[in-house]
Amino acid sequence: MKVFGSSGTRGVANEALTPTFVLRVAKAAGTAWGADRVAIARDTRVTGEMLADAAAAGLTSVGVDVDRLGRVPTPGAQAYAEREGVPAMMITASHNPAEYNGVKLVGDDGVELAVPDLERVEDIFLGETFEHATWDEVGRSTRVEDAADRYVDRVLAAVDRETIADADLTVALDPGHGAGALTSPEFFRRLGCRVVTVNAQPDGHFPGRDPEPVPENLGDLGDLVRATDADVGIAHDGDADRAIFYDEHGEYVEGDATLAALAAAELDPSDVTVSAVNVSQRLVDVVEETGARLELTPIGSTNIITRVRELLAEGEHVPLAGEGNGGIFFPDYHIARDGAYTAARFLELLADATVSEVVDPYGGYHNVRRNVEYDRETERTAMLAAAEERAEAADAELDTKDGFRLDYGDAWVLARPSGTEPLVRVYAEARDAARASDLADGMSEALVTAKETA
Repeated sequence: MKVFGSSGTRGVANEALTPTFVLRVAKAAGTAWGADRVAIARDTRVTGEMLADAAAAGLTSVGVDVDRLGRVPTPGAQAYAEREGVPAMMITASHNPAEYNGVKLVGDDGVELAVPDLERVEDIFLGETFEHATWDEVGRSTRVEDAADRYVDRVLAAVDRETIADADLTVALDPGHGAGALTSPEFFRRLGCRVVTVNAQPDGHFPGRDPEPVPENLGDLGDLVRATDADVGIAHDGDADRAIFYDEHGEYVEGDATLAALAAAELDPSDVTVSAVNVSQRLVDVVEETGARLELTPIGSTNIITRVRELLAEGEHVPLAGEGNGGIFFPDYHIARDGAYTAARFLELLADATVSEVVDPYGGYHNVRRNVEYDRETERTAMLAAAEERAEAADAELDTKDGFRLDYGDAWVLARPSGTEPLVRVYAEARDAARASDLADGMSEALVTAKETA
């Protein structure tokens, strides 16, 4: 696909991602859906209202009525879509920096569009075969004021509130000025938790930290956990469809360890789980121990969703799927990443244990990630050629499902182009920290050398 990447379409707002571009996406989506109504929501980004206006113009121009939800988390927009039976457009760039924005397309079942459905929208977009409404058939816009409140009610009804309340937890929360700032503080309080916050004012400039919930952005959360003697720290990304945790000592918990702990609590021998090619050995170990089956996809929620839906259609049970970045699906609840729901399911595990005790069985691995940026397509091509050359020369098992993954048995390294930003990502994992760093550094250095000579 040329327009949609692994998690929608994104770019620097008003440069790569202009109102005109979003209007055309909306016209294409409205044409493909053929629906009478479509919902539009946005996260807290400064450019969100501008781009939501453009989306509304595109949809109404093809004769579709628009429900304007305002600022809500992506899972809140998905909950609205499922409840009302209408498709939705979410204006968000998720974890990307403040200058970015993007579009996610959600079906009338509340699930992000699978790859074949996105390809249909893309064909209409590229061919400009849009529907056209006459002046007296254009759609109308209606503002919906309670989408965020109804989303919170929905998640509260789906989790074990009694178990969480009885645990008497203090939650340190960092929604990162994103959409979760509008819902998560209330959500955790209504779960019976004492809640302390940092970066909890919705602000599209993201003054306290960048939206991506990675350790280098979450120092304030660790400090807050320690200062308040909190039982757990929870961080969201910009649209609050992910949850990352800190333990009771204020130490970062690897997202892969969280995923493994939740998988261990969910999986039975006849189950299937789905993850991406950067899967941690932690999840592989849990799958082997439980007797379940693991299926891998290219990285990105769209690819995982597509495979989960295929497996469910085949009669398989998929209680959990996701990636180690905090984006986890519980398909029995909804095929949607939901940071608040994921956090609540993790809190249920704290009824009889601390965070460090829950994730301790899944420690012992070290993860390293590097990003190598590029400016020109020739640089990208040269870097991927260098990654392929390095992969073919390595004494390792090669997987090319998404980029180049080299599995050495005791460790692995993966190089793949980002689906949302102009960079090539390098991931590595090993039980020895130096081994993981060496693998990541070796691959990164090869990419940099190729870029400089391109």
